[in-house]
Amino acid sequence: MKKLILALAVVLAAAGTAQAQTGTAVKESGKAIAEKAKEGKESVQGAATSDPKKKSAHKAKAKAHKANSMAHDEKAKAAGDKIGK
Repeated sequence: MKKLILALAVVLAAAGTAQAQTGTAVKESGKAIAEKAKEGKESVQGAATSDPKKKSAHKAKAKAHKANSMAHDEKAKAAGDKIGK
């Protein structure tokens, strides 16, 4: 009976860890998608404006959003790789 309880505890602990990693991967993927949308918005605003100062500001913001998006993508990939390990 003790072995059964111990085995059940190990299985539940492993399942909890996998669920936590899945949650992290989903959360980071959502953040990456949001940053990509912001990047697209800034790119369109930069293309639509005629003021050179605003255009360069929008381009810089778009680059920053792209960098954030890539960072979130990497975190999501790392969390996804840890699922089930």
